[in-house]
Amino acid sequence: MKANLTVHTQSHDYPIVITSQCDLAKEVAPYIKGKQVMVVTNTTVEKLYLQALVEGLQADFEVLTVVLPDGEQYKTQQYIDQIYDALMDNHCSRDVTLIALGGGVVGDMTGFAAASFMRGVNFIQIPTTLLSQVDSSVGGKTGINHPKGKNMIGAFWQPQMVLADMHTLTTLPQRELSAGMAEVIKYALIMDADFLTWLEDNMSALMSLDKVVLAEAVARCCQYKADIVAQDERESGKRALLNFGHTFGHVIETHEGYGKWLHGEAVAAGMVQAAQLSQKMGWISEADVQRISKVLQAAQLPIKPPAIDTQIALDLMQHDKKVKSGQIRLILLKSVGEAVVTADFDQSLLEAVLTETL
Repeated sequence: MKANLTVHTQSHDYPIVITSQCDLAKEVAPYIKGKQVMVVTNTTVEKLYLQALVEGLQADFEVLTVVLPDGEQYKTQQYIDQIYDALMDNHCSRDVTLIALGGGVVGDMTGFAAASFMRGVNFIQIPTTLLSQVDSSVGGKTGINHPKGKNMIGAFWQPQMVLADMHTLTTLPQRELSAGMAEVIKYALIMDADFLTWLEDNMSALMSLDKVVLAEAVARCCQYKADIVAQDERESGKRALLNFGHTFGHVIETHEGYGKWLHGEAVAAGMVQAAQLSQKMGWISEADVQRISKVLQAAQLPIKPPAIDTQIALDLMQHDKKVKSGQIRLILLKSVGEAVVTADFDQSLLEAVLTETL
């Protein structure tokens, strides 16, 4: 089982390789530049996949490793400095290749380190969670969190390749698998109503880790994202649609403390809030909102956010990257399978959605 997709960007095109139980080192070796390689991972993934990758690369490359703590709360300047320190201490040059082995946090931090070290070095993504395979590893968005806002410090920096091995999903905790399903469902809601029907029909197989069905879901999501990135690499227009549910979800993550709610969990609750606002605006029906809630629940995801004061939530939304000229812009549903970015909504309706969760 192997599928190859291509992401087209202004800087370069690169492949997404979707496979199962492959030789990680053999797959990534052709995309390594120079002789120096630094593998960045976390304490959880280290125990599972680091040794085999390092041993596979050592015959041809000088391999260094950095192991970060596991969790969104460590996606900060303090911990990305560990990557910079290791690069400096080991006299790494501009032809070093950084390999991100892990989920979205590892990928975002490694990518940002690659974008900023010596103003840009080569990097490769090996995403090991469903969320990172279908979303964060593709498209070149990298960065770290700030106490006042999620992903507020970062850069666009495209990898040389992305390697998504379905076998790595077999070691995921159930909660992490569910969190990834939130991003899978997101693509259906914003781009393809038929895919939503497919997910409803195949959710049991997906949650049971059927590798063939998972590979199809990952391939479809990566193709959706690749198509959008090719049109809008730096999120000046259509790419913002990929943030459906995220403005609401980032409020949850920031307010509750990074890591308490997984990103996918916060996005799931946020998508329901976005759907509720879409319904209040007359764009989708109450039955649509219930359908969205039901498929999220089938993926064992929360559909209600924690209680957050409405004014606090509005203030946190002002830190969203989509804010323009002080106006909050939201991604809402014109219909199931069709989303829009808009600042043209009644503020009182937004406040009503936020207040209903109190």
